[in-house]
Amino acid sequence: MATLSDFPVQHGIITNGHPVFDRPHRLTGERFAAMQNANILYEVIPFTYEQKKLLEFLETGLEIGIWQIVRKSKRSFHISVPLYFRKEFENAFGALSFNLKLLGREVKASTSNHQKICKSAPALRDAPISFKKYHRYGEIQDYLKYLSLEYPNTVCLQNYGVSYENRPLTLAYVSTGGSKPIILIDAGMHAREWITPAQALYILHALIEKKENKYLIEKVDWIIVPVANPDGYEYSHTVDRFWRKTRSKLKNGARGVDPNRNFDFQWMQDGASRHEVSQTYCGPCPFSEPETKFLSRLIIKNLNQIKLYISFHSFRQCIAYPFGYTHASPHNAYEMHQLAARAEEAIYRVHGNHYDVGSTLQVMRKMSGSSTDWAYGAAGIDLCYTFELPGGGTRGFDLPASAIPTVVTEVFAGIKVFHKYVQLNYTK
Repeated sequence: MATLSDFPVQHGIITNGHPVFDRPHRLTGERFAAMQNANILYEVIPFTYEQKKLLEFLETGLEIGIWQIVRKSKRSFHISVPLYFRKEFENAFGALSFNLKLLGREVKASTSNHQKICKSAPALRDAPISFKKYHRYGEIQDYLKYLSLEYPNTVCLQNYGVSYENRPLTLAYVSTGGSKPIILIDAGMHAREWITPAQALYILHALIEKKENKYLIEKVDWIIVPVANPDGYEYSHTVDRFWRKTRSKLKNGARGVDPNRNFDFQWMQDGASRHEVSQTYCGPCPFSEPETKFLSRLIIKNLNQIKLYISFHSFRQCIAYPFGYTHASPHNAYEMHQLAARAEEAIYRVHGNHYDVGSTLQVMRKMSGSSTDWAYGAAGIDLCYTFELPGGGTRGFDLPASAIPTVVTEVFAGIKVFHKYVQLNYTK
């Protein structure tokens, strides 16, 4: 079997042990446009260490998008390959003895079907917002305004900044008054992960509009950011359903930075890409994006009170704590693991769904410059988690709207476990 180190250089695919294909900085004009509009989707199952390392390199180093699918007995990858280098891709992976399964051709992801679903889904009883559909950013803003007007003694809205395209970055501050420990939650950092804003909205709904949860806001305050990347989120609704990044303008006509690689902690290390067209492009410098800059300022401003930080993502179905860039363990790794494990047990009791628990590097993948690593390693928040919600649909991120109630209700059971721990350990 060929390996990365002995693959023939004359193929123009391997350099210094890594695949080259067509370097992103060379992608301009028609080839760049082709990359944006037509892809081939493959399923790949790595069987060797070399194969796994190649997939990790492609995920962070090139313009191929890799989606990880977790199954009961094996781990496979979905690879979306730009149509113009389908031949090079198949030749290279064939030489490396990969088992490729062609899933079909993709055209730029359409939003029409998702829009139809959003328009037709009914609202849940006793809620002014539906949890059986995905909402546009304007609808989310309207719901936040409704909460602040209906519950003025409990909910305060704040615009903590503006996005690249001048959309307000809005948070809901839930408090009954006084100085109390804070649980900070953000969602929608990656645009295509629609289930995460739905989760954040449900937490707000459950905290404020369900009387049985009144105890959750008596001794703990909550800061909830439903959509941390509104530009990308809106773009995923109107143009490209699977858009991931922000919408800032880059060189060579490229757009967007991965906000979860743009934080100033171990920035631009392994697990992030320097190439503008990569899904994990870390940006020209830390906090280059207003979305990450303003979120970090929000955290620093409230640092004395924030005791727990959760960033919702999808679709790995896990609860991960730092670190993503190294195998080294945080000083309180045991505490974070045990707390996450108890939350996972509570989640399982609702619908029987399991979530993996471990460090980001253990249960997800290598990454650097993430919000949770920064919040823990730079800001100094003791309890930090990346909470990956379940996937579904054709590519994991397009979880059917019908699954929203199952996900948000089971995860809220875990959130209550986190709340209990903060209340017991950080209140007077």
